[in-house]
Amino acid sequence: QFPEIQRSRLESCIVEVLMCRQRARNSLGHVFVGQIRELVSGLQHDSAARVVIFRSLVPRVFCAGADLKERAQMSNSEAELFVHGLRSLMNEIAALPMPTIAAVDGFALGGGLELALACDLRTMAYTAQVGLIETTRGLLPGAGGSQRLPRAVGFAKAKELIFTGRHVGGQEALELGLVNRAVPQNESGDAAHREALNLAREILPQAPVAVRMAKAAINRGIEVDIASGMAIEGMCYARVIPTRDRQEGMAAFIEKRTPRYTGE
Repeated sequence: QFPEIQRSRLESCIVEVLMCRQRARNSLGHVFVGQIRELVSGLQHDSAARVVIFRSLVPRVFCAGADLKERAQMSNSEAELFVHGLRSLMNEIAALPMPTIAAVDGFALGGGLELALACDLRTMAYTAQVGLIETTRGLLPGAGGSQRLPRAVGFAKAKELIFTGRHVGGQEALELGLVNRAVPQNESGDAAHREALNLAREILPQAPVAVRMAKAAINRGIEVDIASGMAIEGMCYARVIPTRDRQEGMAAFIEKRTPRYTGE
């Protein structure tokens, strides 16, 4: 059987997670979720991966959310257990040490938007549509959406989008701060992916340990008071002081040349 999730490495330092559950529009079924979890677990300790991009190989779809056909066969307790597992998967994606980018070239609904929200950065085609539609199905976002969307766009707007289940396109998503970059769709249907690659290539020249520590400082600090956040920043800063990359950065500045970072 053709795998529903594939991994591809570009330019040695960019890893792509390729979603290709064609018939079910990348909906989050048991097998599909299990394959993502296995791949994400392998990325946790991949020191060569400096940026990870999540993208779809299914035209006009990023991820359609829950697999409702599977969900309909579950008992209440089975459904609750599955969603708990889905929530933990999104947390694992959010906790990856390197920057992650979701390239949204098509629909990202419900759990599909929750997957994009679990990434650090998002690019989106103007023609794509995103939304947390769970209330239209008698549910609420259960894989992190009720927590990550308010942190991305503010509480009042997040409540409006979740209460109404409304979709938004790329332009509105950009204005809301839901995505970092929105671009016109191209003939090949991969404009957001190309913009994600542009963004990744802007990150690659920077010191890898510093970027990872910056991510850790931001992610941990946002959850605590400012004084505790300052302490977290201090601990992360202390991690980069003894690195060879810091010495290389200083030497390159003095010698007026481009630094050559190795991640050490």
